[in-house]
Amino acid sequence: MAVTKIKSRNATASAKPRQKSVRKAPRPIVRVGKRGILAAVHESIRDLHEAGVVGVETMREFDELCIEPVEPLGPRQISALRRREMVSQPVFARYLNVSKSSVSQWETGAKRPDGAALKLLSLVLRKGLKAIA
Repeated sequence: MAVTKIKSRNATASAKPRQKSVRKAPRPIVRVGKRGILAAVHESIRDLHEAGVVGVETMREFDELCIEPVEPLGPRQISALRRREMVSQPVFARYLNVSKSSVSQWETGAKRPDGAALKLLSLVLRKGLKAIA
């Protein structure tokens, strides 16, 4: 009776040189805040709008959702912001396109900034004076 050799899978595999398995680095964890999520949704809706799937009214609603609300600033915050930027009241007023007396009144608490001035102040607070220069 003839004896035949049967090769096992292990014998075949061991005959070939083994390739090293390359481990991929783990993907970094990306934390997406509210702004990031809204930006992603807004971009998707904008693409749908450009494709004609989403109407103008819906696009305007999403535009409004993505506008960051402006928090009111107190006198001490405004004064600290101006000092942080190392400018005088007249120079700060010039950047904001308001009068020097307006800046003075904001810093003393006699008046509170609103509208465009408040929006500019919040922008300077977040990004610095160079953002509006």
